[in-house]
Amino acid sequence: MDINWLAVGAAALSSFLLGGVWYSALFAKPWQTAAGLSDAQIKAGNMPLIFGGSFVLALIASASFAVFLGPEVDAATGAMYGFTAGLCWVTASFGINYLFERKSLTLFLINGGYHTLQFTLIGLILGAM
Repeated sequence: MDINWLAVGAAALSSFLLGGVWYSALFAKPWQTAAGLSDAQIKAGNMPLIFGGSFVLALIASASFAVFLGPEVDAATGAMYGFTAGLCWVTASFGINYLFERKSLTLFLINGGYHTLQFTLIGLILGAM
């Protein structure tokens, strides 16, 4: 399979940057409250591990989505497939877990919204490049 690794890297970077905006500037306090994390827990986290691991996982997600999309997809189709994957695969799967774990609707909407937009961007970037 012919994979555009530059596109994969750009897609992973977009996920990483989106997460920074999503979970800090847009939804920091609602997410923290819904996730049940205190300020002390947030500050005590191993940030290099968290950020480094998040980027590696975004690379894995982007590379596997590139394989799924194949080499002949355009930006619009990539974005549509990404939106569908984010909403219908990732968010729906979270929903199943969250129902059994009795997690809040707020946490579901914040996390599901992020992953829906994340995969939309991944598909858009992979298709555009």
